[in-house]
Amino acid sequence: MTLKLSRLAVLTSALFLSATSNADTFSFENKISSNADTLVLFQSDTHKSAAMTSYDKKTQGQLSKAASVNEFTGAYNSFVEILAPTNLDYDRVLLVGLGSETLSQAQLTQLGGNISANLSKKQIQNIALSGQSFNAEQAAQLAHGINLRAYQFDKYKQEKYQEKSYSFSVSNKKDVVKHYQQLADIQSGIFLARDLTNEVPTELTPVDFANQAKALEKLGVTVTVLEPNELKKLGMNALEAVGRGSDQGSRLVVAHYQGSDDAPVAIIGKGITFDSGGYNIKTHESIVRMKSDMAGAAAALGTVQALAKMKANVNVVAVMGMAANMVSESSVAPGDVLTTAEGLSVEITNTDAEGRLVLIDAMWYAREKFKPSVLVDIATLTGGKYRALGTELGGIFSTDDKLVKQLTYAGKSVNEPLWHLPLGYEDMLKSSIADLRNTGSGGPSATTAATFLQHFTGDTPWAHIDMAGNALNASAKNEYPVGGTGYGVRLLTEWLLTRDNSK
Repeated sequence: MTLKLSRLAVLTSALFLSATSNADTFSFENKISSNADTLVLFQSDTHKSAAMTSYDKKTQGQLSKAASVNEFTGAYNSFVEILAPTNLDYDRVLLVGLGSETLSQAQLTQLGGNISANLSKKQIQNIALSGQSFNAEQAAQLAHGINLRAYQFDKYKQEKYQEKSYSFSVSNKKDVVKHYQQLADIQSGIFLARDLTNEVPTELTPVDFANQAKALEKLGVTVTVLEPNELKKLGMNALEAVGRGSDQGSRLVVAHYQGSDDAPVAIIGKGITFDSGGYNIKTHESIVRMKSDMAGAAAALGTVQALAKMKANVNVVAVMGMAANMVSESSVAPGDVLTTAEGLSVEITNTDAEGRLVLIDAMWYAREKFKPSVLVDIATLTGGKYRALGTELGGIFSTDDKLVKQLTYAGKSVNEPLWHLPLGYEDMLKSSIADLRNTGSGGPSATTAATFLQHFTGDTPWAHIDMAGNALNASAKNEYPVGGTGYGVRLLTEWLLTRDNSK
């Protein structure tokens, strides 16, 4: 059976994201394909696999000699390439170290990503993998990692990506395909989030994002879009104000997938399609990366798509506050006071602290309209988080230990780890003319930002995920390519599929 993990296979409408990214093709077979230019063999750190032993014998010991010369012992994530192997029709053999044969889901995904990296040469087109020693879930996870790394956003490149074809020999094809298809559904959400994050600001406005969300209606997702006049009528002045400086203004985009009768889980995404900083304009080189300030909304929408495609037994609603934070005569100004939908007034002390403004009205809307059992917001929110945790970890803020534990466990399982950071410094959010100011008068910015959000969560269990630094990769690593990472889709999907409400 052959399965292609296409980016948005189910979404065939001619939207702006059509054919912007690529993935490779996998087939699962009962034997190792001889019709390939490259053979991939796996070896643990304790013994050779049957395939390794067989092919080493065919090459008169060339494989084991190459391994010895390169000090290859089968250690996890180690590789040796043998070109023009003796007595084989393959152009090359790639030896891959497994280390322990009981690899975790996260380790298999990372290993798959690095296999893809080692096979990235253009002349490599057809790859045979010997996977007889993997169980169904392991084989599917390895293939998933390969495709996650192979992703490329080539919409604006003259030279397009040439997809590769993988033939993976497995002993339990039917079971592998079942696991692989679920990962393909999740990957569609990851690729959607990556595509949205990679797209240029003039081609991804709040209206463009809303149109992309509407494409999910084909999956049974209910999509609602509120325009600026509707936001004003509802008192959502914080969200509306952030988009005043742009021609289109702000939008609230709601995507609801009701796969169960349980109370919904609300995912709130920050969707700043470009962040100039407003009147507190950004003046450093980071401004070129501010197209990714909508990565939280992209993760929320990608999560809904993944769950809808797999017809998951969950009820989830993504509520995404969308705006371009631009400078014009109509822009919100430092010193302005806004009254939020919650009823609290906010003094604008910095127009570059706009993400929290779109989030708070979106959180209010989710609580009022959907009465969610849990509220989780995700956002590229603060430079403070990036300075504290860098690009390897996301920051999580919550007073709900159960929720923190669940999300942290989910993140660890899928290579999107979280670190629990504290709330506090509430006195630094006091304003002399309003209920709150939108930035702290000192203190750790990631914490004061999260504490600001906490005022708008009501009694709903809530967690805030600050993914600043996690949305874009300057260089490829493991299963992550250069550019948009799709961070948050795997984490949120894993959490929603595995969380235990009884604990």
